[in-house]
Amino acid sequence: MARLKTFLIYTLILIGFFIFSNFIIEVGLNSSYKDITRKDNTSQVQISQAQATLVNGRIKGTISDSGNDNLTGKYVEIDLYSSRDNMVGKRYIEIETTDANPTQDFSMYFEAEDVTSYSISITAEKTGEELKIIPEEWTKPEIIVATIFTLLIFWG
Repeated sequence: MARLKTFLIYTLILIGFFIFSNFIIEVGLNSSYKDITRKDNTSQVQISQAQATLVNGRIKGTISDSGNDNLTGKYVEIDLYSSRDNMVGKRYIEIETTDANPTQDFSMYFEAEDVTSYSISITAEKTGEELKIIPEEWTKPEIIVATIFTLLIFWG
């Protein structure tokens, strides 16, 4: 019975450490993101989140097609600028709105250093080279499942 209690205590310590470390990692990563400023006034694109760290960032928003603009098949061009107004990269998001669904949500994750501002424009075609795409953020259930599988691999 004493051995079972010891095993239970070790299990609870391991679970507690897991929860504590995930909390600290989440807080640490999110505190390193700082808001970046927008340099344009494109009314068809509303941005809900635009943040960057020293080496990467994320921009989330919504594209609205009022029907008069006929944006379907065009691209949203997002140019990223450093603190000295040098363009450090650009990304394109294809607009896939329809008459039935005139809005489109998007998330863009990028890897570029020292991004402090961005500008948005709508173009008919892609011009120039894009930044490399980094994987999208995992959701909490995906992280938990991946952690459980990793623990099972190392435990087994």
